[in-house]
Amino acid sequence: MTRTVLISGAGIAGSVLAYWLSRAGFAPTVVERAPDLRRSGGHAVDLAGVAVEVVERMGLLSAVQDARVRRDSVVFQRRRGRPLRMPRLSASVSDRHVEIQRDDLVSILYDAAAPNAEYVFGDAVAAVGDAEEGVSVEFEKSPPRTFDLVIGADGLHSRIRRLTFGAEDRFRNDLGAYLSVYSYPNSLGLDREVLSHVCADRAAFTYAVDGGRRARALLLFREGRTPGVELSRAQQLDMLRGAFGGIEHLIPPPLSGAETADDFYFDSISQIRMETWSRGRVTLVGDAAYSPGPAVGGGTALAVLGAHVLAGELARAGDDHRAAYERTERVMSAPVAQSRKVGPSALAQLVPRNRVAAWCTPHLMKLLTRLPRSVTLALFSLQGSDKQTLEDFSSETVG
Repeated sequence: MTRTVLISGAGIAGSVLAYWLSRAGFAPTVVERAPDLRRSGGHAVDLAGVAVEVVERMGLLSAVQDARVRRDSVVFQRRRGRPLRMPRLSASVSDRHVEIQRDDLVSILYDAAAPNAEYVFGDAVAAVGDAEEGVSVEFEKSPPRTFDLVIGADGLHSRIRRLTFGAEDRFRNDLGAYLSVYSYPNSLGLDREVLSHVCADRAAFTYAVDGGRRARALLLFREGRTPGVELSRAQQLDMLRGAFGGIEHLIPPPLSGAETADDFYFDSISQIRMETWSRGRVTLVGDAAYSPGPAVGGGTALAVLGAHVLAGELARAGDDHRAAYERTERVMSAPVAQSRKVGPSALAQLVPRNRVAAWCTPHLMKLLTRLPRSVTLALFSLQGSDKQTLEDFSSETVG
């Protein structure tokens, strides 16, 4: 009998998981709170290493590469002196690396998974409980249903995690910083460059999106107060103005764009740390289970890999979901641990803690762009990530 799986969240991890589970003979249902495929802006994300291999095995690498961002240079605005322009570094740090807007990646993955999975938009899980042979699920709008398995792929603030394991603050480890992303009219005529300004405890980046019609801002700043998950938009905007208001003439994106943006996003940069991601027939994947920190820890690549490994272990285990969950946690423990180390160090590079470090940031990046590519690859290689393949992570693949 076909096993039914409810996946909460139609983002990156959710659609990768739905694709591979359907390939393995499961019947996945994906429920998403948004009324349609979410296009809420978001910054560019990175696929690297084995995550690129997963996408390639899905037959999507060509589509992903066609949609990759094409930005040639980064320009650092400085308090004094001329702007500092240099080639972008990201394309030089991995032999297997694709940078793509999150919206575009989500759309590509959804198109691949949707033909063989049920997607329910505009609804959310309200409660989960034990059933005789599965998990009973109550929805906010749809009638109750019973599934063999339930998987939370619903992000940093996962509802499935809260319903199954308890309040978020038990597992959230704050890195002491915030980020905001929003779009605004491309009045600067940005094309293939990234404009930025970095100073102590603050960093701002902006680049063209939507074929140059709009620009997108990415603002990061350090702040010692309680995370702003439950703050109103007005309070979040006040925090942005407090962090950047004094240097608005130096940062490329206008703060006024945040006030009217229909894709405004604001969150703390936090990690999720759990001893186990599974309880009974329920498990978590991606940021819901092991967020390494938005914008700093490689969460996209980790979500793609984690979803593929989980699907492969479930396919291998047959009816023994406990064994599949346990093996998934063992297999993913090393890359998750590594991502947790990367987050704080990446944040320190993106948002320097003092003026000296802020002055050094663009000059160090310029030096790195001038090194031979073999040297750059060696400097940025993390535990041989570019040398590992999917067979190093999963005892059995599904493709």
